[in-house]
Amino acid sequence: MQMNKLKNKISRRQFLQAAGASAAALLLASCSGNSASSVSSSSVASSEAASSAAASSEATSTVTTTGKTLVVYFSATGTTQGVAQTIADTVGADLFEVVPSDPYTSDDLNWTNNDSRVSREHNDEGLRAVALESTDVDGWDDYDTVFIGYPIWWGIAAWPMSSFVAVNDFTGKTVIPFCTSTSSGIGQSGELLAELAGTGSWLDGQRFSRSSSEADIASWVNGLNL
Repeated sequence: MQMNKLKNKISRRQFLQAAGASAAALLLASCSGNSASSVSSSSVASSEAASSAAASSEATSTVTTTGKTLVVYFSATGTTQGVAQTIADTVGADLFEVVPSDPYTSDDLNWTNNDSRVSREHNDEGLRAVALESTDVDGWDDYDTVFIGYPIWWGIAAWPMSSFVAVNDFTGKTVIPFCTSTSSGIGQSGELLAELAGTGSWLDGQRFSRSSSEADIASWVNGLNL
């Protein structure tokens, strides 16, 4: 009987000691687990912050380097300039005017006079290499879409525009020609400029008359789905 009580006491003492040890082990594991969890959470937060910053930087870079549109134009009498301005206003594009170093006067443009400047240039292709004030566009490489505008002279693009196209690299750009004329259509003027450029993806162009309205021009531009 006393032996049984002694065994019970020993068993109870051993149980209490084992329980205490288990509790201590559980407490230590709990503390260690919380510490590891804290470190893990901190690492995840830091990683997420870094990823967010990288994504933000990438988004900013994308916004500032793509989608820019430019309208390049040569205008002898102001008609092409008006169309170019409407196109720029419609799509939020920048403008660049092609300006001959020796500007054309009204007498120069009198195509009915065989001795006028444009008549002589038409008759002698060697005279068509018209010098320009500038062919360099600031940030040229940033433009993905370029409109090219000009009046029609004798069925082709006015040659000052050829002087611009010949010295610029249109690689990677979508190029859209447009022209103005009293009666002539756009003909092969855009195709000839594309051949001269040798680079870029040139689309079919559009001809406008002096009577074309801003609504007509805007309708054409919006139909391009740029």
